[in-house]
Amino acid sequence: MVNLDRELAREGAVLRYGDLAGERRPVVFTHGAGMDHRMFDAQAAALHQAGHRVVSWDQRGHGGSELAPGARFTAATTLGDLIALLDHLGLDRPILVGHSLGGNLSQALVRELPGRASGLIVVDSTWNTGPLTAAERFFLKLAAPSLAIVPASRLPGLMAKASAVTPQGIAGAEAVFARMPKRVFLDVWRATVSFVDPDPEYRTPVPLGLIRGGGDGTGNIATAMPRWAKVEGVTEHVVPGAGHVVTLDAPDAATRAVRDIIDGWGTRIDGRPS
Repeated sequence: MVNLDRELAREGAVLRYGDLAGERRPVVFTHGAGMDHRMFDAQAAALHQAGHRVVSWDQRGHGGSELAPGARFTAATTLGDLIALLDHLGLDRPILVGHSLGGNLSQALVRELPGRASGLIVVDSTWNTGPLTAAERFFLKLAAPSLAIVPASRLPGLMAKASAVTPQGIAGAEAVFARMPKRVFLDVWRATVSFVDPDPEYRTPVPLGLIRGGGDGTGNIATAMPRWAKVEGVTEHVVPGAGHVVTLDAPDAATRAVRDIIDGWGTRIDGRPS
């Protein structure tokens, strides 16, 4: 488990993060909506053991990162937080690994500031710039209003069962979801959706890795990620027996997928060993 023993003050929030020293390329893990850094504990430990510098953090309003009274979670604020964290740590083109919202956020950073990352691994997240059907556009608009009518007491269990497929995954997800007030979760959900911004000409300017739980039934991920892999000419790593939170449902398989992607890049990222 990565100990978030450091803080970074931001307008409207205090971010908690952990930084494990290593000689190999830095890797920054960004969790999904309603989750926290612990969802990547197994992968962070494995990469640190392999010699990488590893940074884990909780997005504002998640885990140990507090929101100030009256502050809101938006796509712009959390993108600013991630950029500020990279600046604060002086990270030289780290590999970004993001799950769900964290994957959308990492995609957005690479799109806006392509020189700030050397590689991007997206886990169970939709394709920000991919084309959307009329039905997909409709369901994106409907998602937040639909969640808004779910009673707060039922929301963690509902989201956990939609996100995980194994007993341990469901239990772990529900415990984390239950820590977030409903009003914050709805803000987080709206922010997640707002990262989707189709651009048929865009291609990821850094090496790209894609990982998906074979049983992920959330949003359009199960159809969008294979299309994305085909367009970008990369392999989609599908983990059987896992849902949306693949790192909780199948931590060992998810770890192998992350390591295989990074090891496969070799010296591609900038001519030096990764």
